[in-house]
Amino acid sequence: MSDATETQGSLIAPLPRVTLQAFCETAAIAETIDAAAADRRMQKAHVKVHMGGGPAAVEAFRQAPTPNVVVLEFQSERTGILASLDQLAAVCDAGTRVLVIGHVNDVLLYREMVRRGVSEYLIAPISTLDFVRATSELFTTPGSEPLGRTLAVLGAKGGVGASTIAHNIGWAIARNQQTQTVIADLDIAFGTAGLDFNQDPPQGIAEAIFAPDRLDANLVDRLLSKCSDNLSLLAAPAMLERTTDLTETALDGLIDILRASVPTIVLDVPHVWTAWSRRLVASSDEILIVSTPDLASLRNTKNLFDNLKATRPNDARPRVVLNQTGMPKRPEIAAGEFAKAIGTDLAAILTHEPALFGTAANNGQMIAEVQPNSKHAEVFAMLGAAITGRAEQKRVRPGLFDPILSKLSRRKAS
Repeated sequence: MSDATETQGSLIAPLPRVTLQAFCETAAIAETIDAAAADRRMQKAHVKVHMGGGPAAVEAFRQAPTPNVVVLEFQSERTGILASLDQLAAVCDAGTRVLVIGHVNDVLLYREMVRRGVSEYLIAPISTLDFVRATSELFTTPGSEPLGRTLAVLGAKGGVGASTIAHNIGWAIARNQQTQTVIADLDIAFGTAGLDFNQDPPQGIAEAIFAPDRLDANLVDRLLSKCSDNLSLLAAPAMLERTTDLTETALDGLIDILRASVPTIVLDVPHVWTAWSRRLVASSDEILIVSTPDLASLRNTKNLFDNLKATRPNDARPRVVLNQTGMPKRPEIAAGEFAKAIGTDLAAILTHEPALFGTAANNGQMIAEVQPNSKHAEVFAMLGAAITGRAEQKRVRPGLFDPILSKLSRRKAS
């Protein structure tokens, strides 16, 4: 899958909770829709695929209510398609959206379908992303603000510095990209975001998770702790009074509210592999795996990378950051060997700097606040720019021939 396709796919909004039934005439289109139904952006949609095309749809809905979306494939010409649509109109409930997949490129046919209330017409063959995008746009209000993008940051094992990296990337995005950003600390019992930003909010993410009946945009806004003009924090309460055995969909409502109001959401995911964490990570727009150069981290990173790549075939691969390299007296796996074993290039390599990171943690500051010109601060800025699609140009240091080139440029100009 090309980088351009991956970028286009990441800009498709997830579908809401809707029902969709497709009636296909060819195995190829049926397989494409089945593949689309497994895409992360359609995880809330309930999809059923049938064969038989228009006639099968008409027969199915004579006695049953129609779903939110009906997808019809037609191999016939204009007359046959319009006749079948007229028959469907007689049994179709009001408000049902109809998406047609045809095999002819006919402007007159398209105009007639629009007159009959057809929402979209796709010409076969279509890709999985073509179908996901078309169904997503059925529920997108024209001119509305795009949904916010989510970045899930997780560690290959405990203690690799995933939370620290998540917080510094979120801070860099808010500051350098001037983008409204929320960092959500999902480690309810042991989260450190409040400490890292020197914040002690009286309420946090637990109120949003454990009271789903009260969850709305106003509640989430009250729970956010403002760190700067563009950065807010949804802190963890570090509470042990209750366990966090969450259901698989426990965070869906919160993420939906954040995506509707904030351009960038950084999810600080704890090192657990539960139904809710797997769903949250797999459904994120971007994934960053933080690892260290040891065998356990390599194994876990490889497993995570392969699993997420397989479950997200229409998305960019997870990014991998190798952290805490160059630790004195510790045998390490070389970065090149680490990347080769995983099967991907490393997004960044961060050296072990205990004094810098320890000072920042104890002061409740970010790395760029302690050492603005440090290599680590540059890496966090680079990662933030890449993740938001605003890759920074590398700074070119003055070279030996710069004065000569400058003189030549002035002579040409004169």
